Amino acid sequence: MTTSRTEILEKIRRSLGVAPEQREQNGLTEDRITEDRIAKDYGTIAREYQHSGKLDPQSRLELFSERLRDYGTSVHRCSNQQLSSTIAQVLAARHIHRILIPPGISGPWLAASDIEFVPANNGLTYAEMDKMEGVLTACTAAIALTGTIFLRHSATEGTRALTLIPDYHLCVVFENQVLETVPEAIRYMEPFSTLPLTTISGPSATSDIEMTRIKGVHGPRTLDVVLIQD
Repeated sequence: MTTSRTEILEKIRRSLGVAPEQREQNGLTEDRITEDRIAKDYGTIAREYQHSGKLDPQSRLELFSERLRDYGTSVHRCSNQQLSSTIAQVLAARHIHRILIPPGISGPWLAASDIEFVPANNGLTYAEMDKMEGVLTACTAAIALTGTIFLRHSATEGTRALTLIPDYHLCVVFENQVLETVPEAIRYMEPFSTLPLTTISGPSATSDIEMTRIKGVHGPRTLDVVLIQD
C-alpha cells in the first residue's frame, strides 16, 4: 500500500474515533467503535471559528440584503401589513399573473385580486410545474453572512421539486428567521436534520469549463426575496 493511501486511510480511521495503535492493543474492529468514543473524540476537535453573530438586528438584515444582491437576487423590504401588496407589486414587475403556492399558504398573503395563486396539490406533475410562471414560498431560516436561505419543505415551503422546477421563485423571509453566521444556522436547523433540506444562495447558476455563466440549470433562473421587518 502506498504511503499516501495509508495516510489517507489512517486519517479516516482517526476521524471515526479510534487510533490505529488503540485498535491493535484492544483488538477492536470497525464494527465495535462505540458512539461514546466517537462523541468523545469529536469533542476534542478544535473549533476556533466564530460561533455567534455580533451585529445588531438592523445591521444583520442589511448584510443579508447585501449578500442577496451580490448573487443577483432582488430584495423587497416591507412590514407584515404590507406583505400582500408587496407580493402583488413584485409579481406585477415580473409580469407574472399565475403562480404556484404550497398548500400551507393562504389568507393575507394572497390578497392580490389580479394574481391567480394555484395550489400545488399532490397530483401536480413535473411537466405541469415546469409550465407555471413561478412559485411563492416561505422559508425556515436564513444566513446573513452568506445570503443563504434554508427550506425544510414544510406546508408553507412546498416540496423540493416545487422549489426547483419553476423558473422563478419568490421567497418570503421574516426578520426573526435571519441568523448572522453559519454555525448559528446549523444549530438552529439541527431539529430538522432528518428532513430533506434545501439551501439557496441566489438564483441557480453554474459555469462550464470556459467559465461561461449559465443560469437556471439546477433550479430557478430568477429569485426574488420579500424581507419582512416590523
